[in-house]
Amino acid sequence: MNVDTQPQPATLAEAEWVAKQSRWTGGWRRFIMSAIPLVYLVFLVAAIHENSRGAGQAAGYGFLAAFAVSWLAGPVLFFSPHRPLRGFWLYYAVMAALFVADLPFAHAAGFVLCVFLTILTVGRLGAWSTPVVVGFALAALLVPVAIPSWHVSLQASFDDVTPVAIPVVALTMFAVLGVVRGNQALREARTELAQLAAENERIRIARDLHDLLGHSLTTITVKAGLARKLGETDPTGALGQIAEVEELSRQALADVRAAVSSYRDVTLAGELARGRELLRASGVAADLPTATEVVDAAHSELLGWAVREGLTNVVRHAHASTCAVRLSPGGVEITDDGVGAAAPPGNGLRGLQERVAAAGGSVDAGPAEPGGWRLRVLLAADGGT
Repeated sequence: MNVDTQPQPATLAEAEWVAKQSRWTGGWRRFIMSAIPLVYLVFLVAAIHENSRGAGQAAGYGFLAAFAVSWLAGPVLFFSPHRPLRGFWLYYAVMAALFVADLPFAHAAGFVLCVFLTILTVGRLGAWSTPVVVGFALAALLVPVAIPSWHVSLQASFDDVTPVAIPVVALTMFAVLGVVRGNQALREARTELAQLAAENERIRIARDLHDLLGHSLTTITVKAGLARKLGETDPTGALGQIAEVEELSRQALADVRAAVSSYRDVTLAGELARGRELLRASGVAADLPTATEVVDAAHSELLGWAVREGLTNVVRHAHASTCAVRLSPGGVEITDDGVGAAAPPGNGLRGLQERVAAAGGSVDAGPAEPGGWRLRVLLAADGGT
């Protein structure tokens, strides 16, 4: 029996989605995304050219270049998901030191570097970075005014976009982090759902195969035993039973293939017909209905599974002489006059309980009065039996 193990479309979509996220968060794409903010350093190049001369100008360019290189190479050299957290703070200290070192040469424009520090701070601390972001914004607003040699008036400081850009970048970064974390949670949820779906499918297949093979093999066993008994006294009857065993074996194989392909069709009428033959072959007097119109058509398959499980258990365990099935619009009751001993539910009964519970119904199984066993399945449409 071959079971199709090809991934389902949802699994393929999940794999494609994860691969796409990985492409955009690693390799050269990550390098390009990190390099885009460096465009703003053009303002610092102009500021250093305007405010510094000679060796001071060269030093300003040098510190600025070191800052740009550190911005690009730092995540790889200093910190990563596989490195200790202290690597990040070492990197952060280097970036902050380069920012302070460049201020004397770039003057007020040097606070543009606080935008980069803001990205790092929010990325690491999240909402806890608020005091640091406020400090950066106030420093960009007030420090240029407090240093007389920079010749920046309070009005000019208010006109500068850097004190506004810092909190705006912080809010944007916080929103981006929310999206990233949401995507990560979504990926984890999709992975968990895929695992749950695979587990549920495994349970469904195990339950269906148990129901299908349990019923068919029980019937085959009974008929094979009957054929053996008839072998010496009634060879013709024995051959008839063997022919029926062959037919049942073929039907069981077809049922298993259909179940694996999710195309098997279980109906109440079909199970009653099979059950009548099974009980007859087992020597159990059957009192089964010949019509199923009383049952809601929506419940036909589920009640068919109930009849299959109930009659199979009668033949296997009850040692009964009679068995009766009673139908109602949303339920079925199966009783016998067998031993009726209480026992832990087997795989078949547990599978039936899962099916019925999923449909909003209930299963009641136990010894009946004055003797025997009763299996009753009630669904929501049934008001009682």
